[in-house]
Amino acid sequence: MDPVVIPILVAAIVVVFLVAATVRIVPQARRYNIERFGRYRRTLQPGLNFVLPVADRVNTKLDVREQVYSSDPKPVITEDNLVVNIDTVLYYQITDPRAAAYEVADYLQAIDQLTVTTLRNVIGSMDLEGTLTSREEINARLRAVLDDATGKWGIRVNRVEIKAIDPPNTIKEAMEKQMRAERDKRAAILHAEGERQAKILTAEGTKQKDILEAQGTQQAMILRADGESKAVELVFQAVHRNNADAKVLAYKYLETLPHLAQSDNNTFWVIPGELTEAIRTVTTAFGDQASATGSLSSAQREAAVTAAAAAAADDVADSDKDNVGVPEIEPNSTLALDAVAAADEAAKEAAAAVSDAKAEAEAAGETRLPGRGQMPGS
Repeated sequence: MDPVVIPILVAAIVVVFLVAATVRIVPQARRYNIERFGRYRRTLQPGLNFVLPVADRVNTKLDVREQVYSSDPKPVITEDNLVVNIDTVLYYQITDPRAAAYEVADYLQAIDQLTVTTLRNVIGSMDLEGTLTSREEINARLRAVLDDATGKWGIRVNRVEIKAIDPPNTIKEAMEKQMRAERDKRAAILHAEGERQAKILTAEGTKQKDILEAQGTQQAMILRADGESKAVELVFQAVHRNNADAKVLAYKYLETLPHLAQSDNNTFWVIPGELTEAIRTVTTAFGDQASATGSLSSAQREAAVTAAAAAAADDVADSDKDNVGVPEIEPNSTLALDAVAAADEAAKEAAAAVSDAKAEAEAAGETRLPGRGQMPGS
């Protein structure tokens, strides 16, 4: 080999080595810390960079993108002396590569320990229920403390989240029982509220039903009374239009007496005081008829009057017997004694009325008797 070629090859290799040692290409979102003879010189930015070979070297390569760090569950004691395991997630970003490399030996471990101590300070002032329901407050306080402490390390904490809070198993069982009891309570309240609404609606429906029935009964009674009043008015007009005398009215009065005892609700019925007057009117009518015709004997007139009075009394008695809905009166009761006395009084008055009618009939007959034996024209 030519002796000149060997030095040229060696020189070429040295040049290549120097060029490779001088040029540094930094990727995007990366930062390289350069030391010159063991002392921090500068931080290389993304792109093509040149350094002194042999004198400069790359100490640390850092990623300045936002990073996620998930710590292991850490035991923390609450204010009510319960141990809970809390797992956190940390979102951070390197803002100063020099500080991150030279201000702290291991920034991840430092952040983890700072997170644990801050959690114990925050959770120690809360009870279990407050810990479970105050995650946003815990996250905000953690972020404030970590961001303030890691700022001198060239790290910015963007967000801290509590991933899980695990209380002891006994506490979990108690919480489940509490939640079950709370659900049962709400279910019982809803059931009672439903029954209450149902009873209210039922009562309102019953009320409306009773009101409508009462209104219907009222309308029926009004219509019935209106019809009865019109019927009475028509009867009254018919009686006055036909100019009925006292004899017809007395006879109709006697016809009405049997209907007084036909009601099922009557325990007794009272004979009106006008009965004797009606009987006198009837007997007078029979006497006047006999006087006008002059064709009946005294015995016949007496029999007619007696038959009229007996017929009226029989109608009243028959109507009383036919009234099967009337309850029997005990013989020893005061009501029975009053009924017997009233019946005796009515019988006496009826007998007196019959006697008066007979007397009037005989007087009328005696007055007419002499005229029977006279011959016409004598």
